[in-house]
Amino acid sequence: MIHLGRKNTLKILRHTSVGLFLGDEDGHDILLPNKYVPATYEIGDDINVFCYLDHDERPIATTLEPKIMLDDFAVLKVVEVNEIGAFLDWGMEKHLFVPYREQARKMEEGKWYLVYLYMDERTGRLTASSKTDQFLSNESLSVKRFEHVDLIVSRFTELGAEVIINNQHKGLVYKDEIFQELKLGQRLTGVIKKIREDNKIDVSLQELGYRNLEPAAKHILDVLNDAEGYLPLHDKSEPDEIRDLLGMSKKSFKKAIGVLYKQREIEITDKGIRRIKRINDR
Repeated sequence: MIHLGRKNTLKILRHTSVGLFLGDEDGHDILLPNKYVPATYEIGDDINVFCYLDHDERPIATTLEPKIMLDDFAVLKVVEVNEIGAFLDWGMEKHLFVPYREQARKMEEGKWYLVYLYMDERTGRLTASSKTDQFLSNESLSVKRFEHVDLIVSRFTELGAEVIINNQHKGLVYKDEIFQELKLGQRLTGVIKKIREDNKIDVSLQELGYRNLEPAAKHILDVLNDAEGYLPLHDKSEPDEIRDLLGMSKKSFKKAIGVLYKQREIEITDKGIRRIKRINDR
């Protein structure tokens, strides 16, 4: 079956004046227009293409790279707004439609929005929606505590950054646990920190508990080496100072320097921490 809104690996069936016809194992075919035909090919070759509906609502194949695919999220730019809705640049010749009913707030030309791409069952068209919460659910969770997950930054609030977890669930990274600049639509990995009784999920962008000690300690050693063996940080330093220099919380910092001290990697003074030089250090 040829899947609209997705990449398809299809077989080159025949050449015509308008392009190549490609087919699947079920006998369905689709046109790859001449402008996308590769310089060299053989009948019977497999080719990877993206399939969608063209301006005349006909299934068409292209070698253009989509900025979003079916059942996924992405931040896209509005290139046109008219009486029926907004249109987004998603890398295709035909822009992606967002009807007014699917806009969380009225979209404006030139601005960027996080959207979800779905198939409108009524019209059979690929459609985008900025009302992304309707495509997420925390009723039945597929994740557990301490699990590593894929994240998409979906919204910024007074509490922190709301994230989409594994394209399925909603979660929150608290602002006092964010030690890097985040952007809307950014993809990154995190760890499930806590699952509350109401199935709300707290997410961490760093490893948790004892899992955080080894990488945090190694990071401090790396920064010490780059700083000629000395950092003006200690257990009385302000959290903002630690965050600015090391990108970690004060709690993680104190645990990490405790480990390094016990391993005789550093000495701790009233003014900072210093790397202990060893005989074989160069």
